Amino acid sequence: MALDEALLGAAETEGLRCLRLYAWDPPALSFGRNEPARRRYDRAAIAARGLATVRRPTGGRAVWHHREVTYCVTAPASTFGTLRQTYVEIHAMLAQALNAIGARVTLAPPPPPDRPAAGVGAGACFASVAGGEVMAQGGAKVVGSAQVRRGGAFLQHGSILLEAGQDLVAGLTLDTADPPAATGLGERLGPGATFEVVAGAVARTAAGRWGAPLPAAPGGVPAGVRARAALLRARYEDPAWTWRR
Repeated sequence: MALDEALLGAAETEGLRCLRLYAWDPPALSFGRNEPARRRYDRAAIAARGLATVRRPTGGRAVWHHREVTYCVTAPASTFGTLRQTYVEIHAMLAQALNAIGARVTLAPPPPPDRPAAGVGAGACFASVAGGEVMAQGGAKVVGSAQVRRGGAFLQHGSILLEAGQDLVAGLTLDTADPPAATGLGERLGPGATFEVVAGAVARTAAGRWGAPLPAAPGGVPAGVRARAALLRARYEDPAWTWRR
C-alpha cells in the first residue's frame, strides 16, 4: 500500500505512468480508506486467527488478498478521462487480458438509476457487482477495484481473483453481511490460473493497449519512489491507522 501511494505521488508530481502487479505475503485483509472497520469487523477474531490487516489509500469495502493478482495503475488524471472513464478503461484492459487466456469474462452493464450504490453495506468488496466491473458468465465478480484521485493524478488498484475465498470476510463481519458474489479464475481456467499466467497476460495487454508502462519489478521503480514508500510504510504498519475508525 505504501508503494502504491508513492507511485500516486510520482504521477502527481512527475507525470509518471505505472502498472504494478503483485501478490501478498502474508495474505492480508485490507479495509477501504473510510470503512468503519472497528464497528464492522470482529477484531478479536481477526487477531485470534493471526490474520494480517491493512487499510488501503482507496475506498470501498474489505478484500481478502490471497490466491489473487493485485494490480495497481497510477498516472496523471487526464490519461483516460474522468474517474468513471478511467475505471471502465482499466477494466476493459483487464477483461481483454483475461479473455486472451480463455477466461470468458465481460463488463457489467450500468446499474438502474434507482439501485443503491455498491460498496456501502457490510461485507466483502466482492459482495456486489457495479457497472463496468469485470464479471464471469453468470454474473459473478472476478475483479474488485477502487480508485482515488489527488492533485491531478489517480491511483486505481484491485484484486483479480485466482480463487474465490471472499467468504472469509463475511465470517469476520459483526453484523449481517452481504454474501460474496465472486468467482476465481481457477473455476474457468483450471490449473492455468496461476499468478504468472494472469499477470503476464495483463502486462502484455496493457503494453499493447496503452504503450509499455513502467516495469513492475522493484528494480524498475525509481529510487525516489522507493524512498517515499519507505517513509509511508510506517503509517500502513500502524494499527492506529488500520483501525482508525
